[in-house]
Amino acid sequence: MGTREAARRDRVDEMMDGWRAELPEAATVQLEIVKRAGRLKSLVEEVTQAVLGGYGLTYAEFDVLATLRRAGAPYRLKPSRLASRSSLTTGGTSNILQRLTAAGLVEREPDPDDGRSSWVRLTPQGVRRAEELALATGEAHADLLAGVPDETARALADLLREVLLALGDRPGPARRA
Repeated sequence: MGTREAARRDRVDEMMDGWRAELPEAATVQLEIVKRAGRLKSLVEEVTQAVLGGYGLTYAEFDVLATLRRAGAPYRLKPSRLASRSSLTTGGTSNILQRLTAAGLVEREPDPDDGRSSWVRLTPQGVRRAEELALATGEAHADLLAGVPDETARALADLLREVLLALGDRPGPARRA
């Protein structure tokens, strides 16, 4: 194999070579997709966690802050809606909200229309932190993907959308595995 061909190989190619030699029926394109998607996820999580760690926050806490900020002014949601719009369960959200409340980033307020319900709202400090984190993680992702040509990135984003749609991933309440 020439130097040029070796430069066009990734870790998944090496793994697939092993499967082709040992158990060819396991060496499927589906396995390549899953392994490459998993590898990309790991690389993105690594740079994201590095940014969040600098702020003393977890990914789940950032997810809550970002979900509330994306909701638009007044940056509030019902806890059940917050859970469905983020990647969290309702139970997991409760613990995270306690930590974010203690940090002064979110507050709970009663729902005047429903005495059994409440709203979760970003504080002004929470709005600033959510925006700061969104920009910082976005910059880290841009740095990570800087070597990917723009047209390749756009094509990949569109192809991944097609795959997710084919798998039934649609907007709405989050699907739980």
